[in-house]
Amino acid sequence: MAKHVPVNQVLREYMLASMTPPDPVVDSLVAATEALGDAAGMMVPVEQAGLLTLLARISGARTVVDVGTFTGLSALAFARGLPPGGRVITCDNSDRWLDLARAHWTRAGVADLIDFRLGPAARTLRSLPGERCVDIVFVDADKANYPTYYDLAVPLLRPGGLLLLDNVLLDGFVTAPELAAEPLLRRCAAVMREVNAAVAADDRLEAVMLPLADGLTVARRR
Repeated sequence: MAKHVPVNQVLREYMLASMTPPDPVVDSLVAATEALGDAAGMMVPVEQAGLLTLLARISGARTVVDVGTFTGLSALAFARGLPPGGRVITCDNSDRWLDLARAHWTRAGVADLIDFRLGPAARTLRSLPGERCVDIVFVDADKANYPTYYDLAVPLLRPGGLLLLDNVLLDGFVTAPELAAEPLLRRCAAVMREVNAAVAADDRLEAVMLPLADGLTVARRR
């Protein structure tokens, strides 16, 4: 029988204590984001930020597309893993938290590596110059549009490039979207279920779904 250990708060704190600790800039950005209240739920968790940096480093990434900027933690995490001359193209429909993000990018010394683009993510993805030009695409934005982002992202990836999809478990409702009480959550869970199935069946990709936070799919372009 396969073994799986559910991660409760005690185990999560142990996991955080057992990883390379975040530096003061990340700590500051996390604290400032948490002070925003309910909106803070859109931030990637610290352990996931650490994984994004590691994936950028070990894949030799130079160009990363970050779909969903929010307060800038994922963009910061990727930029930390890039070599000199690398670039993170990060996009969002809102620039409400951009000053907060840029202040921390500057403090971390990576602001020159990050290109923020305001507007629909699909427009940003379509604006990129041709196929197979991107090393990593990370999608952490409006769930209803994940099918569009997935369709646009895969052709952009170079062979060996990574597609990262966040929130693929969607609070567990992907297994039974009809159980979600809120209509929007039901719809998003159904969409995510379809996207997860499409990724698993896509012969352009080899994929694994990790039970990290709300679920993270890591797919490599063949």
